[in-house]
Amino acid sequence: MARQKNNDTERARKLVAQEAARIIVDHGLRDYRMAKQKAADRLGITARGALPGNAEIETAVAEHLEIFGREAHTDHLRLMRVAALSAMELLNLFTPRLVGPVLVGTADENSAVNLHVFADSPEAVAMELSFMGISYRPYERRLKSRRNRVETYAGFEFHHSNSSIQVTVFPVDGIRQAPMSPIDGKPMKRAASDAVQQLLEHA
Repeated sequence: MARQKNNDTERARKLVAQEAARIIVDHGLRDYRMAKQKAADRLGITARGALPGNAEIETAVAEHLEIFGREAHTDHLRLMRVAALSAMELLNLFTPRLVGPVLVGTADENSAVNLHVFADSPEAVAMELSFMGISYRPYERRLKSRRNRVETYAGFEFHHSNSSIQVTVFPVDGIRQAPMSPIDGKPMKRAASDAVQQLLEHA
């Protein structure tokens, strides 16, 4: 009986993860918690244990893109990585690192290229963008540090190479320790431009 219950719970988790992935890809909803709740509501699943974790949803997103996106997804991901590399060259002064869906391969048409840059102040990055004639929109992003504290970072969003680029600014020494990923609670994966170039060459 216990084994049957466990099997049912696992099946429900998988169904919710798959439906959440469909919502994320088809509707551009980036909030995994909200997507998970919408999926559970649509499927009529209410048991807390039947709700998947963010890592399970990310896996389901990757599978969804692989099954339904195929060549179109591969082409789009490549274009976004090319845009990321170009933006990183523009911001080379600030030691840019690629993070997020474009790096891990789960980016879709609603995704932005996410970069972390490192500077003495956000104003230095804003001045450099202005100097290059790039129009940008400022934003703030709350991220969890290794000390389990939530900190707020300034960022700038702009369009480049037909992609939305989001650049979050960290202190210069912030390059030593990445913030915690909301997906798996581990330090975010970051990639320098040479690593992004390798991704493009081996795609």
